[in-house]
Amino acid sequence: MSSPRRASPAANRIADANLIAVDVGNNRTKFGLFSTDCLRSVAARELPEPVSSFHLCGAEADLETLRDWLPAGLDRAAAWWIGSVNRPAATRLIGWLRDNRPEDSIALLAAGDLPLEVAIPRPDMVGIDRLLDALAANRLRGPGRPAVVVDVGTAITVDLVSPEGTFLGGSILPGIAMSAHAMHELTDMLPFLDLSELASPPPAVGTSTVAAMQSGLFWGAVGAIRQLIGELTKDLPGRPDVFLTGGAGPAVAKLLGRSARHVPHLTLSGIALAASPTLDPHAS
Repeated sequence: MSSPRRASPAANRIADANLIAVDVGNNRTKFGLFSTDCLRSVAARELPEPVSSFHLCGAEADLETLRDWLPAGLDRAAAWWIGSVNRPAATRLIGWLRDNRPEDSIALLAAGDLPLEVAIPRPDMVGIDRLLDALAANRLRGPGRPAVVVDVGTAITVDLVSPEGTFLGGSILPGIAMSAHAMHELTDMLPFLDLSELASPPPAVGTSTVAAMQSGLFWGAVGAIRQLIGELTKDLPGRPDVFLTGGAGPAVAKLLGRSARHVPHLTLSGIALAASPTLDPHAS
């Protein structure tokens, strides 16, 4: 299969086509449908929100289920803008699109396609999801304030955006589910726990092996995030705005203070900002 074409600021930015933003992660692929009316009506310091969203889990998820999610009778070509950190999953999706929606356009995003200053030596080696999250955070953060973006997914990323809107880098640590898997695989008797999504924090004092593991996995991740936020921003003026996304984002955001905000579609909104020439990514 030939390589999918990269995004082009002139040729591939959406005009009148519906935008379908796709965030291809390591264990989950998320889709968001953005209508042109929705993109045109976004207010300053707000993010474009998908009118509909959908996700598939696993590397071999049934892509045919996309047919049920797409609007019935989609009467014009769609523009699929894809941000991926999972090359095999992205290649599989692109192959399905070429076979089943040949009239649609496909753009696979790279760091150089984003209206974002990146102050690290190799922007092309940064996960595109981290850059898309930073792009979206630039539209939400207060004027002249730094931002920290936390993605609580398969891995946990904690990234810093300068007061001027530049991506400065950050930290990557194992996600809660990844750590749970390692504890099970690398020990004899510890069970496997599915902690990829949490509605509420577990008690800190675990009164059983499972409860103790839940406490350590969750509160260990929260403690690491808190410490990293402090370390990343200690030399910057002003209190940072903190934005969280990912499966455990809602539970963690509540524990990080009033400046922390959970944004469920942060990455998809970042893709929409990259795709739409009418939206100022620095509208603050």
